[in-house]
Amino acid sequence: MTFALMASLVLGVVQGAFPADLQSRYVRLAGERVTVWYAPEDSIKASRVLGMIEAFGPLPGLPPSIPYGVSVYLAPDEDAFASLTGGGVPEWGAGVALPFDTAMVIPAYSSSRGRGWNDPRLLRHEWAHVGLHQYLGGLRAPRWFGEGYAEWASGGWNANDGWRLRVALVSGSPALDSLTLSWPRSRTGAEIAYLLSATTLEYLVRSSGEHGLEVFLERWKETESFERAFRATFGFTTGQFEINWRRYVKDRYGWLFVLSHSAIFWLVLTLMMLGMVGLRRGRDREALARLRATELPEDPAFWMPEGAGEGLEDPED
Repeated sequence: MTFALMASLVLGVVQGAFPADLQSRYVRLAGERVTVWYAPEDSIKASRVLGMIEAFGPLPGLPPSIPYGVSVYLAPDEDAFASLTGGGVPEWGAGVALPFDTAMVIPAYSSSRGRGWNDPRLLRHEWAHVGLHQYLGGLRAPRWFGEGYAEWASGGWNANDGWRLRVALVSGSPALDSLTLSWPRSRTGAEIAYLLSATTLEYLVRSSGEHGLEVFLERWKETESFERAFRATFGFTTGQFEINWRRYVKDRYGWLFVLSHSAIFWLVLTLMMLGMVGLRRGRDREALARLRATELPEDPAFWMPEGAGEGLEDPED
């Protein structure tokens, strides 16, 4: 994004029974790994969505075949979106994953829900939710990990938003456990929560590589214990991880990083440079004016006009 104050909108995740009778109201477009259900008027978007999803590469740490058998519902309007998702999604929720139903709900209509999102990123975010849930066989992931994984896997994390993390940590941001127990409902609070979650995955991958993430997910699936697999893979408990992660965020996204990576910094620097150039030009103009003032004019007053001396006799003749 071109301006650091522009934070990405966040996505909701809903879990619950999916109304099977709604399938009769939509047209079906099937692919190898996904089936898109859409209203007849949204056929062009349905084809585009199917093509984008089928072209997705493997999700980080998961087998290439995961997920599969996914249903994607393109809601033609807000009423349909609310009906498909149970009506519990905040107005800023751009899309919804229904992991227990191996389904995704995406608005096919123009609204403020999708502001700041492009279709590939939105679809891959929800795709990551469904894939993680499917691979783990329904094991419940801590909210900070699930959302962080989806944000990181979709490329949604933008380091230029690091200044917001600095402010959040200084002001006493929620701990990871609180993000698990009570996810913020306000737009601003949720934006910070998603940014924080994304950096947890960034930290894990930077410290252990993507292979470490793959090993962790395998162990988690085998032991069915997040904490046990986490400690066996990364060498510390989630409590110690939070301490290390907070230090990482403060070091990596501190004030110096924020200034050097924000559009505000570059705007101020540009204005300063323009001001310096303008000042230098002004001084050059003044110096040139003083120099010209000391030069002889092209036609000084003591020069006689051309031909004015003709006919005058030399006084010595």
